[in-house]
Amino acid sequence: MGIYVLSLLLLDVLVLTETRAGSHSLKYFYTTISRPGLAKPRFISVTYLDDQQVLSFDSDRESQSTEPRTPWMEVDYWERETQIFREAKQRFQMCLKIMPTYYNHSEEGVQTLQRMAGCDVFSNGSFSRGFYQTAYDGKDHLTLDMETVDWIAGNEGALSLKSQWKEEQSEAKYWKSYIEEECVNQLQSYLDKGKETLLQTDPPSVRVTRHARFNGEVSLRCRAWDFYPAEISVIWLRDGEEQLQETELIETRPAGDGTFQKWAAVGMLSGSEQRYTCRVQHEGLAEPLFLKWEAESSSVGLSAGVITALLLAAVIVGVVIWRKNTSDGKRGSYTTTASSDSAQESDVSLTAKA
Repeated sequence: MGIYVLSLLLLDVLVLTETRAGSHSLKYFYTTISRPGLAKPRFISVTYLDDQQVLSFDSDRESQSTEPRTPWMEVDYWERETQIFREAKQRFQMCLKIMPTYYNHSEEGVQTLQRMAGCDVFSNGSFSRGFYQTAYDGKDHLTLDMETVDWIAGNEGALSLKSQWKEEQSEAKYWKSYIEEECVNQLQSYLDKGKETLLQTDPPSVRVTRHARFNGEVSLRCRAWDFYPAEISVIWLRDGEEQLQETELIETRPAGDGTFQKWAAVGMLSGSEQRYTCRVQHEGLAEPLFLKWEAESSSVGLSAGVITALLLAAVIVGVVIWRKNTSDGKRGSYTTTASSDSAQESDVSLTAKA
């Protein structure tokens, strides 16, 4: 499967970064989609700083302008980016038109050309790593090796363009320079403008729950939610040792309110739950959290309390009905109502025994 999936490039997607605590990343995603029967392909661009979308551009918008996605983005930034995206739109639409020649097929049908470029920096702002990758119709096309400043072809269709760019060398050198210098400067500029939002941390709320499986097995699930930034470690320990191979992990997911959620589960035989501990580490925590599963005895007491209240209510209702029927019996209906009352008292007695 290629490094890109088209849905990941839609405007409302949230891209999770793989940076360490204190580090940051800036990523640009470009997508061009051909539309048979229409004059021009659609061009979409989104810019992410860490896991926050900061800018977007869509050629289908009437304004043909960049839209800021954060309140701290200043006008001069998105006006400059608008000009960059408009030029990129023209280049990508032209490139998409000639791509079929490299793959020996016609221009019929929907085609996509995508690019991801960006950089990571350490907590001190220095360059960590960079990346430049392209995809055609959802499959790897060309990737820039930042060490050798050479192109890696993802398939045979990309070999011809790789040879052309390798001879020229200017394309690879330009992108290496851009990623290591301009991208880093832009990233730092964004951090300075949005530091109050981007550098905040929200610690996770964590809970351990128990779930029955089969054949006497159970699973413990450790769930973390309401945390920011997205990077978090949720690990199960058995007698103090990490259970990486035995743990079922769900990848970190956006909660829809700017925070994230994640859970990890581990299976075991019933009765050995107390040997397991969930360890949670996050930038918002002063120290790691260690949690064990605890039986919710309070819920059992609540159930017993509810049952007692229901029985008491049934007795009171029975007394009220009995008094009413006794009063009615004085007017000649005692025999019938007394029989009904006896049945109700029996029902209450059975309920109490149950």
